[in-house]
Amino acid sequence: QVQLVESGGGLVQVGDSLRLSCAAPEDIFSRHSMGWFRQDPGQEREPVAAVSRSGASSYYANSVKGRFTISRDNDKNTVSLQMNGLQPEDTAVYHCAAIELPADIAFTNALKNGRYIFRHWGQGTQVTVSS
Repeated sequence: QVQLVESGGGLVQVGDSLRLSCAAPEDIFSRHSMGWFRQDPGQEREPVAAVSRSGASSYYANSVKGRFTISRDNDKNTVSLQMNGLQPEDTAVYHCAAIELPADIAFTNALKNGRYIFRHWGQGTQVTVSS
């Protein structure tokens, strides 16, 4: 279901920063892990970063480790993705999603192996990094 609202995308140059934000209804936000996913035309969807329901666990794709930071604000029911040092390969449509993961698999392993289910998502926001 498209029930989340993303914002913050845009056209930037190599090395610039962007901060993506995602707003979710309280009932959705409080019951799910949240993640950011990206997909460029011709490529498969990639989990970029995710944070567990409690906020205790997080996941980052190897390509963004050290550059991106995911955080959730439980008071505002929002999740954000701070993206620093943007590179051309970061160009994609970024989607926020409320996801469910298997209870018997470690959080990071579940994300790494695609063991998650989209329950709610947003319309996406375009990030374009120009050289």
